[in-house]
Amino acid sequence: MTTRDGRTKWASATWGPIRDEAGRQIGVQGSERDITDRKLADVALRESERRFREMLETTHLVSAMLDQSGNITFCNDFLLRLTGWKRDEVMGRNWCDLFIPPGQYDKQLFSTQVSDRAVPPHHENEIITKTGGRRMISWNNTILFDAARNPIGVATIGEDVSERIRLENEVRQAQKLESVGRLAGGVAHDFNNLLTVINGYSDFLLKQLKTSDPLRSYAEQIRNAGDRAASLTKQLLAFSRKQIIEPRVLDLNATIRESTPMLQRLIGEDMVLETHLFAPLGQVMADPDQIHQVIMNLVVNARDAMPDGGKLDIQTGNVDLDATSSAAMHDGAAPGRFVLMTVTDTGHGMDEATRQRIFEPFFTTKEIGRGTGLGLATVYGIIRQSGGWIDVSSEVGIGTSFKIYLPRIDASRVPEEHKIAAATGGAGETVLLVEDQEAVRSLAGAALKQYGYRVIEASDGDEAIAVAEQYLGEIHLLLTDVVMPGMDGKDLSKRLKKVRPNLKVLFTSGYTADVIAHRGVVERGVPFLHKPFSPEELAVKIRDVLADLGG
Repeated sequence: MTTRDGRTKWASATWGPIRDEAGRQIGVQGSERDITDRKLADVALRESERRFREMLETTHLVSAMLDQSGNITFCNDFLLRLTGWKRDEVMGRNWCDLFIPPGQYDKQLFSTQVSDRAVPPHHENEIITKTGGRRMISWNNTILFDAARNPIGVATIGEDVSERIRLENEVRQAQKLESVGRLAGGVAHDFNNLLTVINGYSDFLLKQLKTSDPLRSYAEQIRNAGDRAASLTKQLLAFSRKQIIEPRVLDLNATIRESTPMLQRLIGEDMVLETHLFAPLGQVMADPDQIHQVIMNLVVNARDAMPDGGKLDIQTGNVDLDATSSAAMHDGAAPGRFVLMTVTDTGHGMDEATRQRIFEPFFTTKEIGRGTGLGLATVYGIIRQSGGWIDVSSEVGIGTSFKIYLPRIDASRVPEEHKIAAATGGAGETVLLVEDQEAVRSLAGAALKQYGYRVIEASDGDEAIAVAEQYLGEIHLLLTDVVMPGMDGKDLSKRLKKVRPNLKVLFTSGYTADVIAHRGVVERGVPFLHKPFSPEELAVKIRDVLADLGG
């Protein structure tokens, strides 16, 4: 009907008979009911439902509705894109069967929780995709009720937090490494001073004891223990990324070929070692000693995983990763051009819980006395320090594969320098030895004298300046610790070179790389000898510095 002002108005009519006092029908009467508001409410409801569905379909959140048994009655497009399923493959299927990893949730538990109105409002769990991948989702759940307030299902909206979890895990790993790195840096100085003394005097003994001397085996055991301790310190510094490194352009294939004979001896005759090296392989920028250490640790790890023998395969190749590559989604990964080294064994493999922890410092599955838990942590630290990352896949009873990604560079390999070995002995040159640790100073002084140098000693910077002022002859070289009480080695060298401009300088320290860099010493071309060093290493380095051969 139309009102006086021209508006259309919806109405409903009800008709009935009109009767007289005797009950006879004498006419008909009707009434109209205004239903405009109801019609408008229906339109508004349909519009609200349309907007709500549009919001669920276009949002970057996972959305689904489940009945009381967990069967899917609604899911949005984002869920389908995230998991790789089509709508007709999902609708009506049970959520637990389709998306929950096996053994992590019980369908009966879901039904019970709905009936008891005990569905948790917020929780996080993994869902599996069509291809078997996993995504971590943070859920917000709401129980659905019918008109009688009986629970009939659940509506849920979730956020894909996989990237957040990945970053959190990476931060935790970095924090672990930093914590142990601080520990390593704190003990490295004193420990390396001690090892310099232990290993140095062991060398003195071994040179004086004949092969037939019964005491020689004792000296050899001391020296071997010192070498193992020095190796342990290097591993601590390597995985905490505080090791002093000398990166250069490397051909990874050449490094593997050079290592192969030793690797075969390392794994034994009951294991088959195969290499499949791609050519032409790109170059990488890394420290050769560190890359050798990576290969050694991975091979030792593989050997221990194959106690009854097996096969070890080392492969190389060039890979280009874009932002959509699965490998580029890994912790620490980034799109780009990489050299890939893959080390695969046929050992007993690992379960997922173990795989998640293998790079943790001091984590080991070996029995007490057989492993320090630093091998793979060292590998992790070296590769991250070199700008790369590691991907590990493993299956119990099948084996394990380590994939090492290192940035590929466009450069020709720098040829190795083949120096003619300089004579280690001196020719009476004078060395000013400055070292605050008396035991180290005594050892270094004794070594220098044995190799033909004249030595004047000082325990700190102030004493060194006083000694240098009193010494009338030429001082050819300053051998100084970097970190000392009062004046450090860098400042000492500057002050002495002002009055003795021809003075050569060799720095030494047992501190970590970050401490030395802070002192301004670790720069290209600055002669540096890291503790612990042997008497012969000291003599060779001094000979090189005096001859302008080595920084």
